[in-house]
Amino acid sequence: MVWLATFMWTVIIALFVGSVIGGLARLLLPGKQKMSLMATIGVGFLAALLGGLLAEAFGVADTDGIDWIKFAMQLGLAVVGVGFYSGWFFNRA
Repeated sequence: MVWLATFMWTVIIALFVGSVIGGLARLLLPGKQKMSLMATIGVGFLAALLGGLLAEAFGVADTDGIDWIKFAMQLGLAVVGVGFYSGWFFNRA
């Protein structure tokens, strides 16, 4: 049952971090994105999870102090995710 509690806290933290990362990703992309708040949180959530896994794979997930490399990976994935979701990469005329 300990793994269930750990998993639940991972999801809760990823939702919180994902909402912040999703909002930052929308701020970094120029123009207006046509996506809802829930879509922003969803893209940020996925970016937080995938960025965390990517950081684990590269061995930079746990460092002394703030994990800036992991945060940069998560933010980069969120920018790409928001761009694809809102059609920013495809509808540039």
